[in-house]
Amino acid sequence: MQKKFLVVFSLLLVYPFMGSGQDISFYKRKARIATDTLSKLAAIDSVLSKSYSVDNDTFVKYSGQYIELAKEIDSISLAAKKAMNLQLILSDYKNEPRRAIMIIDGVLAHKYKIKDSFLLGGLYLKRGKANLKLNVKESIEDYAKAINNFSTKDSIYIADAYLFSGQAYSNIGKFVAASDYYEKAYRFYEKRKEYEYMLHARQGIITMFSMNGFYDKAEKERKDLIETLKGLENKKYIITEYYNQAIDYQKTGNKELELAYLLKADSLLTITDNTQEDYINRIDVNAKLAEYYISNNQLFKAKEYIKILDQWIGKAKQDRLAKISYNGAKAKYYHAMGLDNEALQFAEDQLLFAKAVGHEDDIMYSHLLLSNIYSETGKFKKSLENKNAYLNLRDSLYNKGTAQFLAYYQTLYETEKKEKKLVEKNTNIQLLEKDNENFKKIVFFSSLAVVLLFGLILLYRNQRYLKSNKEVQEKFSQKLLVSQELERKRISKDLHDGLGQRLLLIKNKIVANGDNDTKKMVDDAIDEVRSISRDLHPFQLQEMGITKAIEYTLTQIDENTTLFISSEIDNIDNLFTKEQEVNIYRIVQEALNNILKHAKAEASRVTIKKLTGNIVISVKDNGVGFDFTEKYQNIKSLGLKTLLERTRFLNGQMKVKSIKNNGTIIIFQFPVS
Repeated sequence: MQKKFLVVFSLLLVYPFMGSGQDISFYKRKARIATDTLSKLAAIDSVLSKSYSVDNDTFVKYSGQYIELAKEIDSISLAAKKAMNLQLILSDYKNEPRRAIMIIDGVLAHKYKIKDSFLLGGLYLKRGKANLKLNVKESIEDYAKAINNFSTKDSIYIADAYLFSGQAYSNIGKFVAASDYYEKAYRFYEKRKEYEYMLHARQGIITMFSMNGFYDKAEKERKDLIETLKGLENKKYIITEYYNQAIDYQKTGNKELELAYLLKADSLLTITDNTQEDYINRIDVNAKLAEYYISNNQLFKAKEYIKILDQWIGKAKQDRLAKISYNGAKAKYYHAMGLDNEALQFAEDQLLFAKAVGHEDDIMYSHLLLSNIYSETGKFKKSLENKNAYLNLRDSLYNKGTAQFLAYYQTLYETEKKEKKLVEKNTNIQLLEKDNENFKKIVFFSSLAVVLLFGLILLYRNQRYLKSNKEVQEKFSQKLLVSQELERKRISKDLHDGLGQRLLLIKNKIVANGDNDTKKMVDDAIDEVRSISRDLHPFQLQEMGITKAIEYTLTQIDENTTLFISSEIDNIDNLFTKEQEVNIYRIVQEALNNILKHAKAEASRVTIKKLTGNIVISVKDNGVGFDFTEKYQNIKSLGLKTLLERTRFLNGQMKVKSIKNNGTIIIFQFPVS
């Protein structure tokens, strides 16, 4: 087998040079009349080298022949290389990603014969790129397999897999995972000094700033990136950045700059896309231009861009991403023209493609568009269903925890240079301490008193510095908790007083019309708004006091979950300030949430004891337990850190006793004046 491969490989290396002066028809004829497989493979290889990026139809046809012949002679490695090259042409130029996946699957059926980690990992990487246009979640799985099959010598391709994973996770709204993969890709590229690819990772991070509402930060970073891209003369990526910045201006309501940046992107497309093949950017940019003029009631102008879209959509074929943009623009255009039946069809198609790809952001706005169209046609039940789907997705995608975690990555991104300076400073301090130790050894006996005095002074100053630094950090954490609680209270009040009241008015009108089905849906919506409002801010603290509020929460969890809760609670009303009571309530609430999410417990016991000068709160469960040190050091584990910060805020102490598979006890002790 190995000898056969060497013969084939040698022939493929030598054969193209035997007729280097010949045109592609010469090699096609050679391939057609060749009587043995090796000669035929060599001739086809020459056809492929001359047709790549020149004649896509020829390249696809002969690549398929080459792959099948290579499999026939058991040269799976040669078949793998051609399948990887073919993916780009099929997915990006021929718009046939499903066909690319089928060919790669045919090679992967013999993966046990592939010994080269680059080829095996590369097949999964290429399949992931094709799947990105069909199913993002399957694409993510392929990238994970690629990372697992690459070896250390393939670090640049591992970096690519991390980058593509970041893009895929970002597309489906999983920003924490996306940030992690972008960061890994950036570090890999930085280590290899692949500066252009570092820009791709940076581009992904900027996009997530936009998706999470950090528009000023995104604009600043994007303008810097555009200048860098201009220096690299990478105009295609500049088009993408113009387009993304226009989307941000649309979200912030800056109509003038939105149009300016869309026109910049359109103008640059005219310059760069001479071959008329960049259908992705063409459809995206023209769709947004059409939507811009629709929103400004300039339907005559919008119609021009709709016509352009109709000309380009034929090239998209299986590209679901392009069809999401196309159908969205067409739906809005027909809706603005008053042709709601046609608008509904395109809006439904947009939702269908968005769900197929898995882009939750596009799914969310498809539901909003459908809600508006159904409302105009008098189908209020359908409208409400889509509005609820939109609201649920919006809350899921833009929850506060995700935004805060992304802000953490933003902070890391901004302080990178400061961290490097800090490392240098710490190194200098270490060298200084080493010199000081040598000096003390030399003069120990003659100047013991002086050295001890100096050491005491240094220790005292160091302790004061550490204490001061710790106090600053604790004050910051405390202020953050207070501001967070105030913001929750404000949002809770807005939900209750604003949206809640509007829903009640809607309910009254529905009751008057006798529509019981819709009334039940509105009742459910009102209950959900009230539940969210109560979770955001515990108004029962003001109404019932801290003791009853905690008892009420325990009852709610006991009745609405599978967790059995027993309790023994002393009355602790009027022992703390209102601000302190909120933090105590949050501590109990967070501890129980951690049990529900992670402990897999069947039962829990909560006790609150009022002792002389202290209040002791104990939360116990019979769950799986955990390693406290490991959990606390995990950067993604925010629950324990929040509990500790709230305990410090109350000048209290927190003790955790947990053994894996043996339950957990968390004890809090707070002083009472």
